[in-house]
Amino acid sequence: MPPYVPYVPSPYPVVREMLKLSNAGPDDVLYDLGCGDGRILITAVKEFNVKKAVGIEKDLERVKEASLKIKEANISDRAFIIHGDFFEVSIEEATIVTLFLLTSVNEALKPKFEKELRDGARIVSHEFRIPGWREERVVDVRDDNGLSHTIYLYVKGKHRF
Repeated sequence: MPPYVPYVPSPYPVVREMLKLSNAGPDDVLYDLGCGDGRILITAVKEFNVKKAVGIEKDLERVKEASLKIKEANISDRAFIIHGDFFEVSIEEATIVTLFLLTSVNEALKPKFEKELRDGARIVSHEFRIPGWREERVVDVRDDNGLSHTIYLYVKGKHRF
């Protein structure tokens, strides 16, 4: 079983760069694995006009917080949270998957990505690589405090060396 991943929200400049890098738009269905407070889902719908945004979150407090923020943003018709373990929830409809997990968790997710995602699906990881996969692009972005963050874009079907 992969280790527990602490809740650390991605800063908004990183969120926007992740969505920009994935070329998120109206034809996309985004899944955020470990969605925390829902900021990626809300930004994806409100600023990038994705068709649907789904967060999968284990922590009930985060599920409540994200669900409330989605309701307050008035996007409940296009964004929602699944309370559960992302290893056990199907992500096969995703065209974009966003991650801010540990390298070891990304490694453990590889078989799920291989099995469930269609070729062309984009996987965007904040700070942590997917070991053994080839990145399509790597971008550094600074947050509002001037700290540097690295974002990795992978494209299913183009990810093998």
